[in-house]
Formats: sequence, structure tokens, C-alpha cells
Amino acid sequence: MNLKLKTTLIATLTLISSFAMNAQEEALIYGKLTTINGDSYTGQIRWGKEEAIWTDIFNGNKEENENYRYLSRADRNDLRDDSRRRNRWNGWNISWNSDYETTHEFQARFGDIAKLEIQRRSEVKLTLRNGETIYVEDGSNDFNTEVHIMDSELGKTTFRWSRIESIEFMDTPKNLRDRMGDPMYGTVEFYGGEYTGFIQWDHDERLSEDILDGDTRDGDVKIEFGKLASIERDRGGSNIVTQSGREMYLRGSNDVNSENRGIIVTTDFGRVDIPWREFKKVTFKEAPSNAMSYADFSDMKKLSGTVETTDGETFNGDIIYDLDEEYTFEMLQGHDDDVEYIISMGNIKSITPKNYDNSIVVLKNGTELMLGDARDVNEDNDGVLVFTGGGDPKYIRWDDIKTITFN
Repeated sequence: MNLKLKTTLIATLTLISSFAMNAQEEALIYGKLTTINGDSYTGQIRWGKEEAIWTDIFNGNKEENENYRYLSRADRNDLRDDSRRRNRWNGWNISWNSDYETTHEFQARFGDIAKLEIQRRSEVKLTLRNGETIYVEDGSNDFNTEVHIMDSELGKTTFRWSRIESIEFMDTPKNLRDRMGDPMYGTVEFYGGEYTGFIQWDHDERLSEDILDGDTRDGDVKIEFGKLASIERDRGGSNIVTQSGREMYLRGSNDVNSENRGIIVTTDFGRVDIPWREFKKVTFKEAPSNAMSYADFSDMKKLSGTVETTDGETFNGDIIYDLDEEYTFEMLQGHDDDVEYIISMGNIKSITPKNYDNSIVVLKNGTELMLGDARDVNEDNDGVLVFTGGGDPKYIRWDDIKTITFN
């Protein structure tokens, strides 16, 4: 190879590598944290030991749900009686007041949030990208946790929840030099197929500088995930291959054995949580150039479409699903056997209830899933409201829904 061709090839490969790295950088959560004393810190953000990229999910409980006001007293009584019947069937004895309302979980990707303000230890005020505000109560380990900022001047700084006043999210710089690592990306094979996307290992490790821990015959080994090429489950441990081609068998740690809490893959349509017993192998690779950046979350829309009932009626208009989800950024949750799916409503084409515990969910990319074991897709669903134009919306019970098709 002549010198000129070799130089051109090296420059091209460097440029391709730079594009891939920029894609990874823009996927990282970034913003300004202000403390209760008014001091501010700006840089890459990591939430606790987990969330680190824009598609990661902030979880809690909604303080209130005003959509129940659209239901008649009879509808509320029916929902209460149905819930009481199901709980009795499951061996539970729960008392309901005359005004039936259930607690709904709040789930939004960090990219959907403009600002987070801590009101007290168990409550935050969220300003969404469309300007709307919502109060969310403690309902997960996303509350009362530490938040890490990779400040360009001070380096990695950790803040207790009680010291934080607000966090304002903003576009991640394309050439972010000061960071805690790059997001892990690859293909995960499991007994139901395979998915490619950003990877969260053991519900914990998220970035290239996080550590995989395990025992070899010669002693304990700690390896940065960024140095790994693949991990394959094998008996009571895992076979590990590094980027350099070194192979080893690890065991004795929840990173590599049955104590692993699962592998989460964030795909183009949502999150897939694969339990260890279903997992086969992960092969790591560079993230694509079209990884979602903060700017990609700005287009929030209301859910709309057509609801067809079991009686053959159809209703068109804006939709509030499960008396709760009303925007495309909100999430539908369900299980396919032991694999959990969390899918943004904007990626769903249709939902068809099949029986008391399952629904067929068709995605806009053509994927068809049979999901169950969650209120979004089973008989615990509170039904839908359809705003057909003028006056109060039409309320349709879950039992009366044949198919919902979203625009």
C-alpha cells in the first residue's frame, strides 16, 4: 500500500470513529444542577448508579389523575366492583372508598424532561419538553438518590438528594471531552430472539468505564465494560472475551451468574428487560450515528386515533389510554413470558385485547407482541377516553374495546 493511500485510509477511519463517538456523546444525559445554596454545576449527568442516557426512564407515581372526573358515578362504581372482585379472587381483601381512583405510575424518558425541581424528599415538579408541568411522588429508586455531574472544571462531583434544588436538562455538546464513560451498545441474544441497542447490565452498569467483576481460577478480576467484546452465559458463570481477544471464564459475582438482575436493551421502540435465565450472549459494538440526542425528544404530541368497540361502534379523536396516558412520550408496560417490555406510546400502531390477561400490541415498525401481566394490557386497565369533538369525551370500558388504532 502506498503512503498516500495509507494516509487517506487512516484519515477516513478516524473520521468514521469520530462520528460514532459523537453519536455516543450526544446520547448521554447533560445539564445544569443547582444546589439549595444557589451553586451550579454543568456537565454529563448520571442518576444514582443507573440512568445515564436520554432514553433511560425516570419513574415515580402521579400525585393525582383528573381524568376520573369524566366518569359517571356508575362507571366509577363498576370499576371499583371489578377491582374488588379481582382482588378477592387473588386472595386479597382491599377496601375502596366510594370514589374509585387508582394510583398510576409515571414513566418518562429523561429526554422528555426540560427541568426537574425537588419540592421535598418524596416529591418533584417536572416541566416537560412541551411546557406542561406535573407533580410526581416517590415510587422508585430514582428518588432520594445521589446524582453525579461531570463538571468540566471540577470533574465528577456527587450530590445528595437533599442538597439539590433543580436540574435543567440541555443539549449534550457534540465534542464532550469530560465524561464518565460512553454508553454501552450491542446485540443481546436470548431464547426469544435478539435485540440490538444500548445496554444496561444487571440493571446497573451502563457506561464503558463501569466494572464487570468475577472470579477466575487464579483470583478476582475487574474489567471495564469498554474493554469487552462479548459475554456469554455458561453453566454457573460466563465466558468473557476482551477486545484484544483474551478469553476467560468468570463466576462468583452477580455480574456473571444467576444473581444477575437482568439485561436491559434500549431499542428504537423502547426497553426490553431480559432476565438472566433467558439470556444467552451479548456482543458489544459501537453505537450507530443516529443515536437519539436531546433534540430528538422535542416533538411531543397527544395520543389520537380510532377506538372500535365489541359492538361495532367506532370513535375517532384524541385518546387518553387507561385513563392516564395521553401523550406519545408516555409508556406502555407488559410481559412476554418473563421478558418485560416498556414501549413509548408513540411507537405503537394498535392494541387489541385478547383475554383477561393479554393484548396483541403491534408496533409502527411492524413488530407484533403478545403482552400481558400488567395493567396497561390486561383487565386491570381502566379503559379509555375518546375526545370526539365538543362536550365531554366518550368513556369506553376495557371489556368493550375491540381494537385501538393510533394515528
